[in-house]
Amino acid sequence: MTIKNRTTVTRRTLLAGASSTLIASRAFAQQPSEVKVGLLVPISGLYARPGTVMREGAEMAIDHINAQGGIKALGGAKMKLIVLDSGDTTEKAKNAAQRMVAQESDLVAASAAYLSSFTLAVTEVTERANLPVLTLSYSDLITDRGFKYVFQTSATAGSQARQALPQIVKLAETASGKRPKTVAILTDNTAASIASAKSMREGLLAENQLQLIVDETFTPPLADATSLVQKIRSAKPDLLFFLPTVISDAKLLLEKMNEFGLGQGKIPTISFGIAIAEPDMLQTVSPELLQGVLTCVASWGAKGHEALIAELKSRYKEPWMTQNAISTYGDMWVIKDALEKAGKADRVAVGEALRSMDAGPSKYYPLGEIKFDEKGRRVGAGMTIVQWQSGVPVTVFPPELALAQPFWPKS
Repeated sequence: MTIKNRTTVTRRTLLAGASSTLIASRAFAQQPSEVKVGLLVPISGLYARPGTVMREGAEMAIDHINAQGGIKALGGAKMKLIVLDSGDTTEKAKNAAQRMVAQESDLVAASAAYLSSFTLAVTEVTERANLPVLTLSYSDLITDRGFKYVFQTSATAGSQARQALPQIVKLAETASGKRPKTVAILTDNTAASIASAKSMREGLLAENQLQLIVDETFTPPLADATSLVQKIRSAKPDLLFFLPTVISDAKLLLEKMNEFGLGQGKIPTISFGIAIAEPDMLQTVSPELLQGVLTCVASWGAKGHEALIAELKSRYKEPWMTQNAISTYGDMWVIKDALEKAGKADRVAVGEALRSMDAGPSKYYPLGEIKFDEKGRRVGAGMTIVQWQSGVPVTVFPPELALAQPFWPKS
């Protein structure tokens, strides 16, 4: 090769290298330094306490993700949590969602919104904005509307009831030596409670050879529980399905039951949802009154979460890890995985990544996979049964996640 040819090749090589370096530099420069993720939950009003715990779970996850290198597919971009207050009514939640999509146009995904009625309203707004939303809310309606950008990490209310009822009957029969025959339903009229009761009324009780002898629905907050509890006392059911979503209502009903001689296991009491197992219950209700009460929830701090439970206790002084903390913690990791899969901070791409995700066995939600079906429901989603034992609600089902053995309250 002549000197002239060698010089030409060298110049071309240098130019090509410089060009590649420039392209790589530009690509790196285009990667965001941070990616915004929303959390729309109640921070004020009647449901502020669970909303605050959801924020704590999200903050822990964001800190852990960022400490481990952020979003690697985006050059190590950090996740940034944007918290918005849904307030304590459906209208406030919808307005907050409208503000969120208008003012935070660069959000790539969000977690929302505690009560199912809030989530139903919020996702009407976020769906139009193509904003992916993960939710632990239970109502079957949330993912029965054909929406493309709503992803339900919890088992639906109907599914939870179908999974839980045979276990409750089995536990009662094993512990007491006789199969329960009659039940009462005492529920408020919020969306998740209605969904749980609906599935029981429309065949699930009959499938389990149970007869419904009392069926009462109330609007929260309750002013007086006397008439409701009198109906329970008169009917004397073998089981009471107890579905309040407001702590003050749960307190009022439990106290009235105790006053009428029905508390502390005189009628085995089974709830659906978190209200009965919130830490705030112990501020107004004695541990003795709660002993043995069971509740069926979407998720809870369980076996395998011990380090997270310890961190939550240390960092936020929480006495235990409710579904609000562990599920919202999990949501942030699912969004992180979707960003890695999408390879860009774009909400439509993140939505597509969630729809096609197949990330294996679930770690932060009970049972099932990190995979969503055509409705946006998590495939194989299980549920958790929690029982009050010595002043703490602990996971007692499923067995592989249990931190204690269940017992049946003595009459």
